[in-house]
Amino acid sequence: MRLQHASIRRLVDSEQGVALIVALMAVLLLSALGMGLMLTTTTETLITNNYRDSVEATYAADAAIERVVQDLLTVPDWNDVISGVKKSAFVYGATSGALPGGGDIDLAKATNMLNCGTASDCSIAAMNAWTAERPWTDNNPRWQLYAYGLVTEMIETGTVSSPMYVVVWVADDQAENDNDPTKDGGLANNPGKGVIALRAESFGPNGAHKVIEVTVAKTDATGLERGYTGQR
Repeated sequence: MRLQHASIRRLVDSEQGVALIVALMAVLLLSALGMGLMLTTTTETLITNNYRDSVEATYAADAAIERVVQDLLTVPDWNDVISGVKKSAFVYGATSGALPGGGDIDLAKATNMLNCGTASDCSIAAMNAWTAERPWTDNNPRWQLYAYGLVTEMIETGTVSSPMYVVVWVADDQAENDNDPTKDGGLANNPGKGVIALRAESFGPNGAHKVIEVTVAKTDATGLERGYTGQR
C-alpha cells in the first residue's frame, strides 16, 4: 500500500508540474499578443501623425507662396526683389533659432546651402559653378531670403492654428539667358523676362519638411483690373 500511495503522489506531482508549465506558456503567449497589439497601435499612430504632418507641411508651403505673391504685386520693379533690396511684409522673428516643431534653423546658412551647397558664405565662382542641381552656370539662381515666419502669423486674426514654420526665397528664374542672375532679363528674346522663381520650404513636428518651387510671371494692368493677379 505504501508503494502504491507513493506512486500516486509522484503522478500527482508530475501532473501539477505540467499544469504549471502550460499556465506559464499561456501567460507568455498572451503577453506576446498584448505586446504585439501595443506595438501595432503605436506604429499606426506614428504613421498617422507623420502623414498628417506631411500633408500640413505641404499646405503650409503652398500658403506661403500665395502669401508672398500678394507682396510681389506691390513691387513695380522685380529687380528690387531678386537683388534683396525689397522684402516681403511677412517677416517674423529672428533668422536663426529653435523651431516650434522641434530642431533649429539658421536662414543665412540655409540660403548659402541653396546658392553654393555649403553653409559658409558663397563666392560668385561657387554660385556660378555647374552642379547637377544648378546646371545653368552663369544663370544659376541666386536665392535671396524674402519671407519667413510661423504660419500662425500669416493672418492677423489669429485664426490659424499650426506649428508649421515657413521660409520663402526669391531669385531670377532659370530660363534667363542674360548671364546676370541679379537682374530680370530685359530683352524681348529673353524667355525669362518678367518671370522670377520662388522657393518655399515648410518645417514642422517630427521632421516634417516640404519644398515647393514655382515661377511667377507678371501680368499687365488690364489683367489686374479683371481680377487676374498673376500666374504661377
